[in-house]
Amino acid sequence: MSSTPPPVAARCVLVVEDEPVINQAVTDRLMAEGYAVVRAYDGPGAVAAFEEHAPQVVVLDVMLPGFDGHEVCRRIQAQRPVPVLMLTARDAEEDVLVGLGVGADDYLTKPFRMRELVARVAALLRRVERAAALAAAPAAETTVGDLRIEGAARRVWVEGEERHLTPTELDLLVCLAAAPGTVLTRERLYADVWGWPGASGTRTVDSHVKALRAKIGVDRVRTVHGVGYALEAVSR
Repeated sequence: MSSTPPPVAARCVLVVEDEPVINQAVTDRLMAEGYAVVRAYDGPGAVAAFEEHAPQVVVLDVMLPGFDGHEVCRRIQAQRPVPVLMLTARDAEEDVLVGLGVGADDYLTKPFRMRELVARVAALLRRVERAAALAAAPAAETTVGDLRIEGAARRVWVEGEERHLTPTELDLLVCLAAAPGTVLTRERLYADVWGWPGASGTRTVDSHVKALRAKIGVDRVRTVHGVGYALEAVSR
């Protein structure tokens, strides 16, 4: 594990990647963008760096020595919620869903462009800032059928039973619940939830919708093929 001394006001990014060349390249680009960077090269080192430096966002490779990125994500999310961008050499939906299930917010498939990585890190930080602003606002409650959302408290109930969502799943649900029955395009959802207008993160959206359905019910999120998704009012 190594770190670069951060400027006082810099936002800290933890970069976890076992390939030294990739780790250095990501670090150099993030530092050029004004971020402070802490680096780790294996699972145990990543958890230790997270505990020591309290980064605002984590860029996390899946395949790591010690234990893998999924286990790293599970352990750090158990300490405190933090946005995680997963780096994976595999684009299989099952692999992506495992990452989302342990608390990852977004993922990039290798090889990737540094410009895209930087944009996604910035978008994750903007999403955290929006969530903090919402939490500080007066309590707002949204009801769609028998689904109830308390936005400021970041809590969700379905048929009177509380369901535990990841921060990104909750943001996605809040976005859909703002216009029940209205079909929102994947591009619109990616812009509103992930904060990156004009990006082509449709696979990320689809994977999060699948994970969300597993928690609130498949029939509550309607798919319009080739277009996007709508939240439907369901009462049982």
